[in-house]
Amino acid sequence: MAVPVFYSVRNLGARKLTTLLTAGGMALVVFVFTAMQMLDAGLKKTLVETGSPDNALVIRKGSETEVQSGVSREQASVIESQSGVVRRADGSPMVSKETVVLINLVKRGSYKPSNVVIRGVGDLGLAIRPQVKLLEGRMFTPGTSEIVAGASVARQFIGAGIGETLRFGQRDWTVVGTFDGGGSAFDSEIWGDVEQLMQAFRRTAFSSVIVKLDDEASLAKITETLENDPRLTLQVKRETVFYAEQSKALSNFLSIFGTALSVIFSIGAVIGATITMYASVANRVTEIGTLRALGFGRGAILATFLLEALALGLVSGIAGVALASFMQSVSFSTTNFQSFSELAFNFTLTPVIAVKAVLFACFMGFVGGFLPSVRAARMKIVDALRA
Repeated sequence: MAVPVFYSVRNLGARKLTTLLTAGGMALVVFVFTAMQMLDAGLKKTLVETGSPDNALVIRKGSETEVQSGVSREQASVIESQSGVVRRADGSPMVSKETVVLINLVKRGSYKPSNVVIRGVGDLGLAIRPQVKLLEGRMFTPGTSEIVAGASVARQFIGAGIGETLRFGQRDWTVVGTFDGGGSAFDSEIWGDVEQLMQAFRRTAFSSVIVKLDDEASLAKITETLENDPRLTLQVKRETVFYAEQSKALSNFLSIFGTALSVIFSIGAVIGATITMYASVANRVTEIGTLRALGFGRGAILATFLLEALALGLVSGIAGVALASFMQSVSFSTTNFQSFSELAFNFTLTPVIAVKAVLFACFMGFVGGFLPSVRAARMKIVDALRA
C-alpha cells in the first residue's frame, strides 16, 4: 500500500523556513549549473551561426584559424575556377578573398586592451553572408581607408563608433558604418577593403577564400580537387564546420569549469538537503509509527520520504532555471582561445539545458534524502509510537 503523494508534498510546507533555506541553496547551485551551460550553448550558437552551410572556406593545409593561414593569389585564382562554385549573371564566381589580422584596441570604460579581428573583404563579402546587415551609416568604399564595425565592437571599443577613427597598419581608418552579424562572431569584427588592408599590413597572400557552393555535391568535388593537388597545399571545410571547430577550446574550458563549480556547490546543497530530511524524519517519528501501524510497509515509508526529497529538488530546479533565464538578456565577452580575439555572445537557454538542470536538482534531492529515507523506513513500529 502506497502513501498518497499529496502527503509527501504537503510536508514540505510544514517546516517553511528550513525548506525555504534548503531550496534556496539548491536553486543557487542549479542557477550556476544552468548559467554555465547557457554560456557554452551561447558560444556554440554564435560561432556556428557565423558560418553558412552553403559556403565553403579554403585555408592553408595545417592551419587551424584564418589568422594562421595564407592563400596566394595564384591559389585563389585556381579556387575561383573550380566547377561547383555559384556564378553570377556575368559569369563571375561568387567568391570572397579575405585577409584576417588581429589588432589591439582599448575598451570603453575599463580602458583594458583586447585583440579584435580585422577582416578584409572584397565586393562579395557581404553578398555571400546574408545574415550580415548594415545597421547605421554606409558600407566602406573600396580602395579607401574606410571601415565598418560590428555592433559589439562599436559598442565596446574606443574609436570604433561611426565617425570615429582608429589607427593601425600605420594608417588612420575612419568608421563609416556599423553592421549586425545576426548574433554571429562577425559582430565582434571590423571589416574593410581587402586590398587596402593587405597593403597596410604588408601582406602578399590572403588568409582565406570563401566560395558559394552550387549544390550539396559541390563541396565534395571542390575538396577532392584542391586537397589532392600537392601544389596547392590547401584544405576545404564547410563554413559551419570550420566555425564549430573554433568553439572547441573555449567550450571545453567552460564545460570543465562549470562542472567543477557545480560539483563543489552541489556538495553543500546535498548536505543541506540531508539535514532538512533528517529533521523531517526526527519531527515525524510518531507519524511514521502510525503509518506503519496502519499497514504501510517499509517500502512505502522509504518512497514517501524520497518523494518528498525529489519534490524539494524539483521546486529548487524550477526556481534555479527561472532565475537563470533572466541571463538571456546579458551579453558576455571573452577571449576565444582558438583565435585569441575578443568574442561577444549571449547566454542561451534551450529546452535541453532546462531539463538537464531540473534533473540535476532532482538528483541532488535524491542523494540528500536517501539516507534519511532509509532511516525512516527502518524504524520499528513500537519504538516510533513510544517517541
